[in-house]
Amino acid sequence: MEDYQNVPIDIQTGKLLDWLVDRRHCSLRWQSQVLAIRQKIDAAIQDMPENEEIKQLLDGAYLHYFHCLRIVEILKGTEASTKNLFGRYSSQRMKDWQEIVALYEKDNTYLAELASLLVRSISYEVPSLRRQLGRCQQAQQDFARRDEDCQLGAAELRERFFASCKQYGITGDNVRQELLALVKDLPSLLSEIGAGASALSEAIELYQACVEFVCQSPAEPVVPLLRYVGSRGNTTVYEWRTGQQPRCVRRPEAPAEEPEQPREDTINWGDFTLEPTKVEDGAAVDEGAQGEGIDWGITLEPSPQDEGIDWGGGGSEEVQITVLEAGTEEPEGVACGPDALTLLENTETRSQFIDELMELELFLAQRLVEMEEEADVVSISQFQMAPAVLQGQTSAHVGSLLATTQALLGQLCARSMQHLFIILASPRYVDRVSEVLRQKLKQAELLLAKGEGMRRKQQEALAEQAALEPQLDRLLERTKELQKLIEADISKRYSGRPVNLMGVTL
Repeated sequence: MEDYQNVPIDIQTGKLLDWLVDRRHCSLRWQSQVLAIRQKIDAAIQDMPENEEIKQLLDGAYLHYFHCLRIVEILKGTEASTKNLFGRYSSQRMKDWQEIVALYEKDNTYLAELASLLVRSISYEVPSLRRQLGRCQQAQQDFARRDEDCQLGAAELRERFFASCKQYGITGDNVRQELLALVKDLPSLLSEIGAGASALSEAIELYQACVEFVCQSPAEPVVPLLRYVGSRGNTTVYEWRTGQQPRCVRRPEAPAEEPEQPREDTINWGDFTLEPTKVEDGAAVDEGAQGEGIDWGITLEPSPQDEGIDWGGGGSEEVQITVLEAGTEEPEGVACGPDALTLLENTETRSQFIDELMELELFLAQRLVEMEEEADVVSISQFQMAPAVLQGQTSAHVGSLLATTQALLGQLCARSMQHLFIILASPRYVDRVSEVLRQKLKQAELLLAKGEGMRRKQQEALAEQAALEPQLDRLLERTKELQKLIEADISKRYSGRPVNLMGVTL
C-alpha cells in the first residue's frame, strides 16, 4: 500500500481538461460557470479597500481562484469590524468575494479554469512571445547586416569617387573648378612635354642612320614633327606649317553650349517674319510694298535706259561683283583658327606627334632586342659595314633612350591628360564629369542615410525585445506557479500521490 502511494500520476498537459472531466473532478459546464464568476469579479473589484497587496493582485494579468482566496484572507483583517456574534460579516465586499470563492469551489470549477490557463499559456502564449523575441533578434541581425552592407557600399562609392578624381588629377573638393583649373595649366604642361622632346635627338639620329643604312641611300627625315618639336618646342601650327613666327595669334573661342535642337516635326522658319502684302491686280510691287513683306532683292520695274538686263555698263551707280574663293586665308602673318593652336593642342598634329613617338619607341625596342641576341650571327654580319653611330651603341644606352621615349609617351598619353584634351575640345564635358562624380557621392550619402535608418530600426527591435523579455519571464513564472498549484490540488484528491504534468517545457 505504501508503494502504491508513491506511484506518480502522470498526466499529459494537453489532455488535462479531458482527464479532469473524465474522472468527474470537473463539470462539462465549467466554461459557463467561469463566465458568471468573471462577471462577479469585475463587479467586486470596483469597490476594494486601500491595501498594497490587493493592488498588486489586481495589477496582475488574470485573477484566479487562489488570488480570490488571498483577497478573502486580506478582507478578514480589513473588514474585521463588520463581523457579528455569529461569525458572519455584514460587509458587502466580504460577501461578494466569499460568494465568488463558493462559486469557484462548486463542481471544482476553479480546477478546470486553472487547467485551461495552464494549457493556453503553454500552447499559445509562451510560444507566441518566444516567436516575437526570435523575430526581434532576427530583425536586429538583418538590420545590422544591411547597415554593414550600406556602410561598405558607401565606402566603395567614395573610394571609386576618389579613384576617379585621382585619374583626373584633382582632389574632389570642387570637381568643376578643379577641372577648369587643370585646363588652364594645360599649355604649361604641353610646353614641358615639348621641351622634353629635345632629349630624343640622339634617338632620332640613330633611327635616321639606321634607315639610311638599310636603304643604302639618303632617306627623307624620319619623324619630322618629333624632330621639329625637339628643336623648336611646342610652337603654333602656323609656325610649323609656314616656318615663320606669326605676327598676331587669334586663338579660336571656346565653343558655346549647343542650342536646343528643334523637333523633327516642326519647321524652322529662322528669323523671317511673314506678313501678307496687299497688292492690287495689275500693279507692280513698289519699294514701300517690298518693305512690308520679304525683300528678295528683285525688282520688276525695267531700267529707264534699257528694257533688258542691266549689266552695270551704264548709269550713275556701278555694281561690282566680287567672287571669294573658298578657303580664303587671313592676311599674311596672322595665325587664326586651328593654326593658332599649338602643335600639341591641335588634335591632328598631336596625333601625328604620338604616332611618331610610338614609331621611335618600336624602333628602339626592336634594336634593343637585336643587340641583346648575341648569338644572332646574321645580325652581327649585317651591321659590320654600318656607320659608327650604329656600331658604337650599347644595349644599356639604347635601353636608356627607349626608357626616355616611353616616359615621354606615357606622360602625353596619361589618363588625366586625355581627359584634359577632351575638356579642351568640349567644355560641356566638365559638366558631365562633374555630374557623374556628384552622383557617386550622392549615392554614397543615400546609402549612409539608409544605413542610419537600419540602425534606427535595429534599436527599435532591441527596445521591443527589452519590453518582451520581462513579459516572458512573468508568464513563465506564472505558468510554473499554475503547474505547481494544479499538481498539488490533484495530489490531495489522490491521498498525496505525486502528480506530474507531462509536456510542460519552459
